[in-house]
Amino acid sequence: MKNILTFILLLFTMQASSQEFNKKLTDESGNVQSLINRCTRDGLLAYPEMKQRYDLEYPGYLPDSTTMEALKPLMKNIHITIVLGTWCGDSKLQVPHFYKVTDALKVSEKDISIIAVDRSKHAENGLLDGLNILRVPTFIITEKKKELGRIVEFPEETLEKDLLSILKK
Repeated sequence: MKNILTFILLLFTMQASSQEFNKKLTDESGNVQSLINRCTRDGLLAYPEMKQRYDLEYPGYLPDSTTMEALKPLMKNIHITIVLGTWCGDSKLQVPHFYKVTDALKVSEKDISIIAVDRSKHAENGLLDGLNILRVPTFIITEKKKELGRIVEFPEETLEKDLLSILKK
């Protein structure tokens, strides 16, 4: 009996902790419309509309070197959640630029979470609970699970200058 309960608990734990990454949202005809829920960078780049724009925007974005130098020491213990829509023009523009910044800062992939939303800006399984997402992309900067600030839809100045402003508070 104890072994059966242990097995059931283990099975439940495995199922609860496993989440499908890069889930495709389809319409009634079976056509893929967008990605939804947790995604990986590779998953985003496998989505043709994102890849096409990424290949154009990423190499063309040149972060300000002075701002980048000021950011480097501030990036320790920082986690970034990117909420985006693969259907959204602003996401297709800003996400490649943001990755250019985080790559230059050597931010680990494990320190970046990506959540894709549908056109109503919803995701499944409570992924957005408490995040108050109104527009995409939204880049949420946290330290020790406490939100320090966010960049919503587009930067006020540049992504790197807005990020520096958030981290200097």
